[in-house]
Amino acid sequence: MPYAILALTLAAFAVGTTEFVVAGLLPNISSSLHVTIRDVGQLVSVYAFGVVLGAPILTAATRRVAQKPTLIGLLALFIGGNVVCALAPGYGVLMLGRVLAALAHGAFFGIGAILAADMAAPGKKAQAMALVFTGVTLANIVGVPAGTFLGQHAGWRTTFWAVSVLAAVSVVGVLYLVPLADRRPPAFGLVHELRSLLHPRVLLALSMTVFGFGAVFTVFTYIVPILQTFGGFNPTEIAAGLLVFGLGSTAGMNIGGRLADRRLMPALLGILIALGIVLVALRPMAATGVTAFANLFLFGTAGFATAPPLQTWIIRQARHAPTMASGLNIGAFNLGNGIGAWLGGAVLTGPLGLAGVPIAGAFVAAIGVVLTLVSMLSMRSPRVDVADTDPAVS
Repeated sequence: MPYAILALTLAAFAVGTTEFVVAGLLPNISSSLHVTIRDVGQLVSVYAFGVVLGAPILTAATRRVAQKPTLIGLLALFIGGNVVCALAPGYGVLMLGRVLAALAHGAFFGIGAILAADMAAPGKKAQAMALVFTGVTLANIVGVPAGTFLGQHAGWRTTFWAVSVLAAVSVVGVLYLVPLADRRPPAFGLVHELRSLLHPRVLLALSMTVFGFGAVFTVFTYIVPILQTFGGFNPTEIAAGLLVFGLGSTAGMNIGGRLADRRLMPALLGILIALGIVLVALRPMAATGVTAFANLFLFGTAGFATAPPLQTWIIRQARHAPTMASGLNIGAFNLGNGIGAWLGGAVLTGPLGLAGVPIAGAFVAAIGVVLTLVSMLSMRSPRVDVADTDPAVS
């Protein structure tokens, strides 16, 4: 893999750290700005909304700009958002900084994934995209714990300064390592690209991302109480379990990339089935430390192995607007996170209680399996796009 992809991975590490580290700094930010824990928690939701909103808008706005300056500009916006967070005198300005950083998130990953695939050798394009997304899983293993520790001991603002520095280093890497190549003029106008994204197969691919990855956060959002209740885990054991999950997710990214380069749709189907089985087995396996750790590793592996094939599939389906579809799919991942967390909470407070959360996650994964099967069947019929038949764009 070209070293330029590692620069993108470092940037992804910084972006992933910012996205999730607020959860570890809730009490610190709350006491510092004199707001409630619930108010600080909204910073996570606002960030997710910013990703969903910014991905299609910024990707569309930069569609005629070369990828390298676009990435540098997006990272500059991300750094600016984090600097605003670090300097925020109050809650409102802190929320504004979160929104600014989030706006760059979706477009960065959408364009970065396409660029990584373009730089990779034939047969390794999905692996290249997986390497970029590995930055996010490493953020969960290293970045979030380190950022939380730093924020607790040196002040929460220090964490945002540290992320800004990491992102600045990645900008230097992009500047010197990523080749400058003019983006080819889009073959079709913006309106027709947007219409292409409304093709049923593209919408189906986006739905696969929402439900396929949404299954992960249906359960992972409540993994701590699950381990406490069904396994009797103490705080140290929980921390170790989350580390094991993170290691599994890193392995899953690479495995998913390799499988996607070989047999894309059969691989995705098998991964989603495996994810459902692992989730069903979560409660009984949580009873002992060894089996719980084994399940957490498999959970992380199967859950994050879905990401490379899902991203590869949407790019193939949106052949007239691959970059916009790639960014939009990042929003779909975040939408799945939000829906999954909401569903898990609804089940948690219902008759099934905590025991029903893994089953709900398996049900969401089953929906992903059905959508994948439908998508595989749709491949047997010829596809006709608006852009293929509209003389205005030919």
